[in-house]
Amino acid sequence: MAAAVALSRRGRPASAPNPNVGCLIVQPAPAEAGGRLISRGWTQPGGRPHGEAMAIAAAGSAARGATAYVTLEPCAHASARGPACSDLLIEAGVARVVIAAQDPDPRTDGKGIARLRAAGLEVEVGVLPAEARAAMAPWWTRLTAGRPYVTLKLATSLDGCIARADGSSRWITGDRARAHGHLERASHEAILVGRATLDTDAPRLDVRLPGLEDRSPEKYVLTRGAAPEGWTAVATPDAIEGVDSLLVEGGAGAASAFLAADRVDRLLLYRAPILIGDGKPALGDIGLSDLAAAHGRWRLADSRMLGSDRLDVYERVREG
Repeated sequence: MAAAVALSRRGRPASAPNPNVGCLIVQPAPAEAGGRLISRGWTQPGGRPHGEAMAIAAAGSAARGATAYVTLEPCAHASARGPACSDLLIEAGVARVVIAAQDPDPRTDGKGIARLRAAGLEVEVGVLPAEARAAMAPWWTRLTAGRPYVTLKLATSLDGCIARADGSSRWITGDRARAHGHLERASHEAILVGRATLDTDAPRLDVRLPGLEDRSPEKYVLTRGAAPEGWTAVATPDAIEGVDSLLVEGGAGAASAFLAADRVDRLLLYRAPILIGDGKPALGDIGLSDLAAAHGRWRLADSRMLGSDRLDVYERVREG
């Protein structure tokens, strides 16, 4: 299942508005051998074919009697774009289906599992569900909360500045950290900056990594005015529609607005080993009523060195 979860990430963000699902089909083998991998699949751009459909097509007749590992409950609803994956698994002769997470979409929610069991397949549910949900976080957030999954990127000095007092900010972090930032851009549907950043820096916000140039996200600007050509204007953090994943990249005003609205789900904090002193702070007022309210809101999910810079990844702690 861990391999299926990793595979599912290949579908982000191109699978939107469908979930990015990973699927492995494995033929039984002696326990010490761990089974024989027959095929694999993940949700394709635009949401079709689904991961299960890709894996079944690749497996052919070898799927009969096999085990399918799927990161999300196979869909049960009919669509003009393709058959239900629960039906495809039954028709392929799969004997066992291992599912990470039950589908929260009311069109499937438990119905796919019930259909598989009614057809005589052995079904196991709840293997690495948290990991699967994390891999599908953008789609999951839009479906269950009705809003995009938001990542906030901050590149700062050790003393928390994003620029010198005169506004100059190129470059605070080094080449490896900036390359990682471009990789993050490639994994999001949309990217946003504040109006002041747009007017001051005229950022391109594209992906400049070899082979990923076509993965540049749609460009949004947080403003109550009009947006220039090629940009979409949004007045508030709650005004973004039709997007599963959003990367907020600058500046302090936009970052503070999303934090104050409690719309940040993931924080990327890149810190360079430099001190700026009298510079521009990374954040302004984020609406905290007292210091106690700042505690217990963020969980460290990852930490690594990127050249001489440190990246810390935090996730918002939310109930449920």
